[in-house]
Amino acid sequence: MRPDQLGDLAVFAAIAADRSFTRAARRLGVTQSALSQTMKRLEGQLGFRLLARTTRSVAPTAAGERLLATLSPALAGLDDEIEALSQAGGAAIGTVRITTGKHAADTVLWPMLPSFMCRYPGIEVEVYVEDGMTDVVAGRYDAGIRLGERLEKDMIALAVGPPLRVAVVAAPGYLSDHPLPMEPADLTAHRCIAYGDAYGGLSPWSFERDGHTVTVAPGRGPVFNDGDLLVAAALEGFGVLYILEDLVAAPIADGRLTRLLEPWCEPFAGYHLYYPDRQGTTAFELFKETLRASRAA
Repeated sequence: MRPDQLGDLAVFAAIAADRSFTRAARRLGVTQSALSQTMKRLEGQLGFRLLARTTRSVAPTAAGERLLATLSPALAGLDDEIEALSQAGGAAIGTVRITTGKHAADTVLWPMLPSFMCRYPGIEVEVYVEDGMTDVVAGRYDAGIRLGERLEKDMIALAVGPPLRVAVVAAPGYLSDHPLPMEPADLTAHRCIAYGDAYGGLSPWSFERDGHTVTVAPGRGPVFNDGDLLVAAALEGFGVLYILEDLVAAPIADGRLTRLLEPWCEPFAGYHLYYPDRQGTTAFELFKETLRASRAA
């Protein structure tokens, strides 16, 4: 269908409903001549007659009746939707699709999400928790939330979380049988509990102290891709664990885990909302502003 035909089809439906060019012209606020020209143009474009005209009456042809069976409900549906949007008083509608990691979902996203969904009930929220970086364009996401240091340079990045810090920990029982690591390099001789992906890749352990950065390959030990299992393994004494400090704050505080190499664990940039350099939908802009405001609160 040509873009200019929708209005002409609506005119046809009005004439067919009134069975009169005169009544339809009066209802639409145009002249009979204008309606005649519209119908002539539309029938010429379609290649078949829609209305049968006599000096006394106007009625749809068989082709016109067939078209009206689809056209009339469609036009009525458009009218209903426009009316509903008008009565909503401009309420925000749409969908926001976000990809994020588990820790970011728990600490950054969820604290603001309930209030956002209550405030904007017309906005559908879709959150997908995934390991690793995700291509938001290929995945048709509005944005992702990941650590700022891992973002692609062609993405717009908005800080949405405070600086983070890692903790290196081990259970007292493990440390009673193994020497304390004094430098990051000492970890290669330890049994280490590592985070791994489904393809066998292990996350490196990076450290920074006074501007000096060191990355080490930890000694081989159990591998998990779940934070709860990583902490559970450390509590059971299966090795040294490198993890975000808030995930082990409680067992450190009560002595079930001992912190190691603390001077080498300096704060680093936290989570960022990343998205492509293009105009976002109204729903996404509201989400973005709410997320930014929640950080400032």
